[in-house]
Amino acid sequence: MPIKINELYKRLTGSSTRTQNIVKHIGWSTLFKGGNILANFLLVPISIDYLGQENYGVWLTLSSFIGWFTVLDIGLGHGLRNRFAESKANGEIHLAKVYVSIAYITMSVICVGVIILFIFGNFLIDWSTIFNTTKILGKELSFLMPILFTFFTLQLVAKLILTIYTADQLPSIQGKIEFFIQALLLLGIWLLTKTSGNSLMIFGTLYTGLPIILLISFNFIAFNGRYKQFKPEFKDWRYDKLKDITSLGFIFFIIQVANIVLLTTDNLIITNIFGPEEVVPYNIALKYFSMLLMIHSLITTPYWSSFTEAYILKDFDWIKKSVKNIQKIWLSLTVILVLMLFLSNWFYTLWIGDSIKIPLSLSTSMALYIAISTFQSIYFMLINATGKIRMQLIISLITLCINVPLSILFAKNLGLGLSGIILATCVSSLMSAIIGFLQYQKIINEKAKGVWFK
Repeated sequence: MPIKINELYKRLTGSSTRTQNIVKHIGWSTLFKGGNILANFLLVPISIDYLGQENYGVWLTLSSFIGWFTVLDIGLGHGLRNRFAESKANGEIHLAKVYVSIAYITMSVICVGVIILFIFGNFLIDWSTIFNTTKILGKELSFLMPILFTFFTLQLVAKLILTIYTADQLPSIQGKIEFFIQALLLLGIWLLTKTSGNSLMIFGTLYTGLPIILLISFNFIAFNGRYKQFKPEFKDWRYDKLKDITSLGFIFFIIQVANIVLLTTDNLIITNIFGPEEVVPYNIALKYFSMLLMIHSLITTPYWSSFTEAYILKDFDWIKKSVKNIQKIWLSLTVILVLMLFLSNWFYTLWIGDSIKIPLSLSTSMALYIAISTFQSIYFMLINATGKIRMQLIISLITLCINVPLSILFAKNLGLGLSGIILATCVSSLMSAIIGFLQYQKIINEKAKGVWFK
């Protein structure tokens, strides 16, 4: 007698409805993430074709610089994610709405204030010096930067809807929305290549403007549909509950700052030591190997809110089993990572042609970074979900202090070039990974005390 599809599904996922939900959303996320990865890869040659290598290098450095300002959410997104999941798990629906209102309203006030300050401060900044480029391009940047900053900052508010979907254990929705954004960007920039000129102003405005339009539309749909009962309102903003998000969120904020500095200062260091054109091969190698990072994130992201729920309910057996499964997946992905390294030169040529050369040493260093990064995320996912992040804060501050000096030492003083910059990041990430593994062991065995349990 043939096995029914739903019976086969249960055999593969086990009896846990939590696991079945995760597997379902991983399936959908795989579909959307695959499209997202394809769109991202197609964007690179199209963007280089439109801007040219030097201007594209400036754009990568510029977008990394703007990326620093994700810290403006002061951890509200992560705080909302945990508190929303906890409130729903405990059946406190109105409290969940209060947290949504606090996050949206507080984030909106912060963003408007900072946008005004940035616009006034923009007149005092020489962007050509910061990005090591010509005075003519610097003048264009003086007009472009306020536009980019405004659109990017508004995205911080609009992206809170993605946090709500993920906290509600519906992470594949985030993948769907991100896919639509990337597909629309791909279409828009492809149309730009059909016009004359290569305006960084037009490119940057399109790149940051289209996402905000789509995100606002998705917010409207969500709060008038599935999340109507959680629609943010001024009357639900409560000062006494603000600290519930910000106390946890502020620690996430500091960790977020450290991670952003760890990753995005690389482009600025490269620009100032080697020139903006060298940012391109570095980012091409990063984008190639980040495919594995995306796949790993696709698998692990659905576990965050599920870990929060399981930890509250003290379902440690499910947590241990899930972590073991993720570890097995990490080993499989590491094998794929090695294969990607062997095929890297062939893929670069197929992808962007022969115009840009990526040294094997850079590809090897980048593969090592991805392996370490995915390993540490296994344990930090559980740690973040429980909110026991004080130790992670300490280690993030240490890596924040050592990464930039190490990057300069390896790249310039030791003559390792671009490879030295990512090797410095590997050293910092490896230290975090070891601490994360130790803390996971303490938490899961209920032996965490002191700073390990805060």
